[in-house]
Amino acid sequence: MNETSHAEPVEVFSGNIIECGYVKSLLEANGIQAFIRDEYVGTISPWVVSPGGVGSVKVQVAQNDVAQANDLIRTLSIKEPEEGDL
Repeated sequence: MNETSHAEPVEVFSGNIIECGYVKSLLEANGIQAFIRDEYVGTISPWVVSPGGVGSVKVQVAQNDVAQANDLIRTLSIKEPEEGDL
């Protein structure tokens, strides 16, 4: 986040810790400061932070970075698991 930004962080992505780490790295490589929310609880006990435990870890950015972050995230092709995949 920029030093002048005092707004609450905005969630731009949710997934597992590996996907969120990848998204965070992508954003930071493009000059957007990003934070991972629920990193530990979302990994150890995902059902505590998200119903069913799906999308329990979140990536957040400053409000003024949301549009650019969403554009970058759309370039990713994180494959959704198919039924039967482990």
